[in-house]
Amino acid sequence: MLEFNNVSMAIGKHPLTQNLSLQLQPGQLHVIIGPNGTGKTSLLRALFGELPLQQGAITFQDNSLVDLGASQWRQQFGYMPQNTQLELDLSVLEVVVLGRLQNLKLHLSDDDLRAALSALQNLGIAHLADRPLHSLSGGQRQMVLFAQVLLRDPQIMMLDEPVSALDLQHQMHLMEHLHQQTRAKNWVTLVVLHDLNLAAQFADQLIVLADGHLQAFGPPADVLTSELITRLYQVPVDIHSDRDGLPYIRTLRQAC
Repeated sequence: MLEFNNVSMAIGKHPLTQNLSLQLQPGQLHVIIGPNGTGKTSLLRALFGELPLQQGAITFQDNSLVDLGASQWRQQFGYMPQNTQLELDLSVLEVVVLGRLQNLKLHLSDDDLRAALSALQNLGIAHLADRPLHSLSGGQRQMVLFAQVLLRDPQIMMLDEPVSALDLQHQMHLMEHLHQQTRAKNWVTLVVLHDLNLAAQFADQLIVLADGHLQAFGPPADVLTSELITRLYQVPVDIHSDRDGLPYIRTLRQAC
C-alpha cells in the first residue's frame, strides 16, 4: 500500500497541497483530476522525491521516502513526466531499451531486445522501432516513452498527462493497456488527466484536488457529481450514465 500521511507541499511561498492523507491500493488505477494549478503534477513530483515535503510522510510497503533516500526510493517507480520533448539521436528501439538502464551491461541481451520489441508490439507501434525518436510526432513520442516506462518493471507507475498529444484511438489503447497491466502486475498506478470522461471510464479511484486540499476520493460513480464539477471548474454540467453505469459528463453552454 502507498500512503500519504498529512502531506503538505509548497513551491517557495506558494502553498500547494495541504494536509493530504490517502491510502492507495496495489492493482488499482488512481486518476488525479482538478483545475489547473492545484498541485496535480506537484503531487507526482513529491512522490518521486523531486519536491521536498513541508510536513508529513510518504510510505510504500512500510518504507518511507525519507528512510530510503531518493535514489533507492525511485528504483520502485516507472515515471512518465508531462514534458516529452526529448531531442535524442537514438532509434525508438534504443529509447525503449533505456527503460532497463539500471540493469544494462556493455552489450544488450536478447531478453532486453525481446522485451523492448514486445512492449512496442503491444502498443501497436512496432513499425516505429527503427525510426529516430526526433522524427516522430508528439503523440508517437508519448507512446514510445510509455513503452520505455513499461520496461522498467515498476511497483509504482506514474504518468502525467500521458494522452495529451494522442488521438482518440491511441488514448483508448494507452489507457486500456495501462489498466490491464495495473491489474496483472499489481502496480499502484497514478495518472494525471484533464479529460474527465476518460478519467471516469478508466479510474478505479479518483483523487480530486483543488484549493490546496483533497476535495474527494473514491470511485468515479460516487465522486463525479454535477455540483462538484460545477464548483471546481465553474462550468455547468449534466452527468449521465453510459451503458456500463459509469458517469458521463456533458458540459452546458452559457449565454455570454
